[in-house]
Amino acid sequence: MLVKKFSILFLSAVILFSGCKKDDCNCDCDLSTYNPTAYTVDRPQGFPEMVIPADNPMTVEGIALGRKLFYEKRLSDDNTMSCATCHAQQTFAFTDRGTRFSTGIDGIEGTRNAMPIVNLGWAPRFFWDGRAFSLEEQALMPVTNPIEMHQRWSDAVSKLEADSAYPQLFLKAFGVCEIDSLVVAKAIAQFERTMISGNSLFERYVNNNENVLPDPTSVLSGFSLFNRDKTITLSGGDCFHCHGASGGLFTDNAFHNNGLDSAFTDVGLEAVTGSPNDRGKFKSPTLRNIELTAPYMHDGRFATLEEVIEHYNSGGHASPTLDPLMKNVGVGLELSQQDKTDLINFLKSLTDMDYVNNPQFSDPH
Repeated sequence: MLVKKFSILFLSAVILFSGCKKDDCNCDCDLSTYNPTAYTVDRPQGFPEMVIPADNPMTVEGIALGRKLFYEKRLSDDNTMSCATCHAQQTFAFTDRGTRFSTGIDGIEGTRNAMPIVNLGWAPRFFWDGRAFSLEEQALMPVTNPIEMHQRWSDAVSKLEADSAYPQLFLKAFGVCEIDSLVVAKAIAQFERTMISGNSLFERYVNNNENVLPDPTSVLSGFSLFNRDKTITLSGGDCFHCHGASGGLFTDNAFHNNGLDSAFTDVGLEAVTGSPNDRGKFKSPTLRNIELTAPYMHDGRFATLEEVIEHYNSGGHASPTLDPLMKNVGVGLELSQQDKTDLINFLKSLTDMDYVNNPQFSDPH
C-alpha cells in the first residue's frame, strides 16, 4: 500500500514539475488554443516566388505578434529602443531619415547607414556586409549588439514573459509555452516578410495607365538610360547591372565595390568572409522608394540623389577589388545635365505611396 501511495505521489510530482516553467507553473498554457491561420504572401506582378523557411511558416497570428515586437522597446536594455527606432519613419520607407549613423541606447553612434526595410523576403543575405543569412538571424543581432539595443536575450525574454499579454500571443502564434529568442526572431521575420513594395508610381503609370507622373517623357528617358550600357551605346547609366528591374526588386542582392574609395576604413564583406577579394564590397540596396531613404551608400556619405548620380557619372575610384561593372573609371559616363535629371526623375518614380502609407505596418501599440 505504501509503495502504491509513493508511486502516486511521485507521478503527481513529475506531472507537476513537467508542466511548470522555471519556478512558476504556467497554468494558462493551454495548447488546445493553438490553431494558427495560414497566411499567403500576395506578391506583386513580376515578382518571383518568395521562399518561406519550412520551420517558420507565415501565419496571421505570427505576423501580428511580429508587428508588435518590431515596435517593442523592452527589447532594449533601458526600454527606450525598438527595431523601429532605427527604421522609424514609415513615410520614409522605414529608414532613420536624414541620419548617416543611428545611435544606440548608450549614446554610441554606429558606423553604417540604417538600410530600409522593404522586400526583404526575397533577400538571401542581410546587413551591408551580408553577415546574416536569414531574416530570423538578422532579427537576433541588434538586441545584443553593444552599440545598439545592448541587452542579453535572457533579460529581454524575462520582460516579455512578465507581460501578461505576450505568453498568450506566443502560444497562439507558435504553440509554445515558453518564450525564447529564436521564436521572437521568427515572429519579427514573419512581419518583415509582409513589408512588400511593388506598386510604385512608375508601375502604376506603365501597367495601369494612371496619370501619376509629373513628367512622363523625362521618366521614360531616364528608364532608358538606366537600362543602357555605355560600352554598347553612346550614352548610358549602366544602372541595370546591379539594380535591374528584372523580378521587380531593383537590386541583384549581391555585393559590389562600386568605386567609393581607393583605400578602405570599412572593408565591408571582407570582414565576414575573411577574403581580401571582398574588400570594399557592400550589398546593393533596392532602388524602390529611393527618393525617401537619404542619405545614401553604406556610410550615408551622399545626402542627395544628385550626388549619387554624380559619383557614378565620374566613374568612381580605382582599387584592386573594384567591380568589373565599374568600367568607366577615369572616363565617366559623360551624362548631360538632362540625362542626370531624367535618371533622377525615373528613380523618384519608384516611390510607392501605398507602401509608405500602409496602416498594417504602423505601430499597433
